[in-house]
Amino acid sequence: MSRSSAAYDEDFYAWTQDQAREIRRAGAERNNAPIDWENVAEEIECMGRSEWSEIDNRLTVLVTHLLKWLYCPELLGHCARPWRLTIVEQRRMLKKRLRQSPSLRPVAREEFGTIYADAREMAALEAEVDLARFPADPPFTLDQALDPAYPADLFPPEWRA
Repeated sequence: MSRSSAAYDEDFYAWTQDQAREIRRAGAERNNAPIDWENVAEEIECMGRSEWSEIDNRLTVLVTHLLKWLYCPELLGHCARPWRLTIVEQRRMLKKRLRQSPSLRPVAREEFGTIYADAREMAALEAEVDLARFPADPPFTLDQALDPAYPADLFPPEWRA
């Protein structure tokens, strides 16, 4: 297995960024090559951006549901099960995506404030409550949001795998 193949298997996002740089460099050295190097590089970068976009979207959904769980107790009677299932699914897919592209975890940490702000607005809309019900600053960290045991009252122990 070549070095680039190993990187591809270990961190797809990092691989896409590295390959885009290498293709541009190769294109600059072989001006007569019949390959549209710049557009190929752009497409590879786009693939990496789509990886981030999925993580961003899933985190927004996860945080939205955590906020509703924590700050809309009056809705739990008829919403608890679907919220739990959504939280489990988002965490499962985020764990998978972040394992495939670990270089995106620091990006998620850096963007967590923006993700939280978006999720806060979505939670208010979905729950049909005033935005002020939810704290302006995140009441939990990225690690807590991804933690299957957080918050403690969300799941029975057998769900916390």
